Amino acid sequence: MVGDVMIGRARASLGLSGAPVKVSQITVAYQPGVPTLQDLSLSVAAGESVALLGPSGCGKTTLLRAIAGLERPAGGEILIGDTPVYRHGAAASKKWVGPESRNVGMVFQDGGLFPHLTVAQNISFGVVGRFRRRNSVDHEVVNELLRLVDLEGYGHRLPGTLSGGQQQRVALARALAPRPQVLLLDEPFSALDTTLRAQVRSEVAHILREIGVTVIFVTHDQDEAFVLGDRVAVMEHGRITQIGTPDQLYRSPRNLAVGAFVGEANILGARIVDGLAETVLGPIPILAPIDGDRADILVRPEALHMHAGEGAVIEYVEYYGHDTRYDLRLPDGTIVIVRDAHDVPRSVGETVGVKFVGSPVMAWPAD
Repeated sequence: MVGDVMIGRARASLGLSGAPVKVSQITVAYQPGVPTLQDLSLSVAAGESVALLGPSGCGKTTLLRAIAGLERPAGGEILIGDTPVYRHGAAASKKWVGPESRNVGMVFQDGGLFPHLTVAQNISFGVVGRFRRRNSVDHEVVNELLRLVDLEGYGHRLPGTLSGGQQQRVALARALAPRPQVLLLDEPFSALDTTLRAQVRSEVAHILREIGVTVIFVTHDQDEAFVLGDRVAVMEHGRITQIGTPDQLYRSPRNLAVGAFVGEANILGARIVDGLAETVLGPIPILAPIDGDRADILVRPEALHMHAGEGAVIEYVEYYGHDTRYDLRLPDGTIVIVRDAHDVPRSVGETVGVKFVGSPVMAWPAD
């Protein structure tokens, strides 16, 4: 992995810096009366990395494209730095800045490299106003960017001779070549296999955190969002449901839907008695009082502990090395997930006891 000293040198040499992004009440509709984004607002600080997390069709990529200037909203305002790049209003106040003038870089799912150009030519193509002939290359910028993404010496190669992870790092270098203040990434690791994806996203996260550019990226993968995002915005039906740090979203989700989306969760019905949730697992403390005496609570798998005993039957086992995931069937038929780091493996069909051992949990009034 490229070192911090080299990243710092590249940042200084290339003049990389970030600008704040402010999206205010934008609406995008591909069909009349069916908005893909609806009065959506988002503020991203200069140099911050924000992940847009949500299921397919929730509007993540549309928001990214609106910021890039690839979609024209039907209302609202978008600012990059202090400059409005889109504003909908009276004729005198309307504003539209084309994508080529927004000082924004973008990395797509497949990288989008030109297969007939070398790595160096691909990167130099991203330098606005400098690539005029097929063999025109800004060697100083290209070499600095190749060092930044740990591909020094690869400039003469064609994209087809590189691995998927290397191609995505070239795409990142090309997006950074024009020295953008904002970098947009649309599911940049989705085409990679699982092992390579984890490796490449860690490398890219390290680079992005050090170069100072503002980053907004789209993903449907919670692990990816938590690794790359200083904050994560959970989206659903064209709106941001909740935005916060990964820890805030995991420990204090706004509702059950967010809690279930940002990590494995057991959702249990409960009766509230004296500040405790009475559940099929016994009494569980809750973080705050709620209205009514019926609740749904969210219990993370790591907050449950298996022990020798009775009361649950192991129905399914997934071994991960550092821990094991178990599906347990309780006497009333409820299935709960347990993540356990026991040295002694347990088997499907085995009878065990299970108890709650975590901190107070989130609770919401039952529907």
